Amino acid sequence: QVQLRESGGGSVQPGGSLRISCTVFAKLDDFDSMAWYRQPPGREPEVWERELVAETTSGRRTTYADIVKGRFDFSADTTKNILYLQMNSLEPDDPAVYYCNVTRWSQGRRLVYWGQGTQVTVSS
Repeated sequence: QVQLRESGGGSVQPGGSLRISCTVFAKLDDFDSMAWYRQPPGREPEVWERELVAETTSGRRTTYADIVKGRFDFSADTTKNILYLQMNSLEPDDPAVYYCNVTRWSQGRRLVYWGQGTQVTVSS
């Protein structure tokens, strides 16, 4: 089992910035993909209700959801095994619980690991 721990959530005004982090208690190089998801308020607390925000695959190519493209930046510090999501120009549609996620294949099985989530609120 791999543990992930998000931090850095909070409340910010519209147009503001926030950086959230995810400490992965394993080597990032061991994973085939790393991602940030979010679950907006009002959704059922199920994994399939989470929206993909940004993902980096084993080729280290990062893709972003259209709604955050140009505003959010996903980075990873492989020396510290920490994922970051820099969120700029936050909008009223961005509030959510943000989750980090890493996946890898092992013996023909896709293993998926999630953090516990960190709350981001956008409010004036």
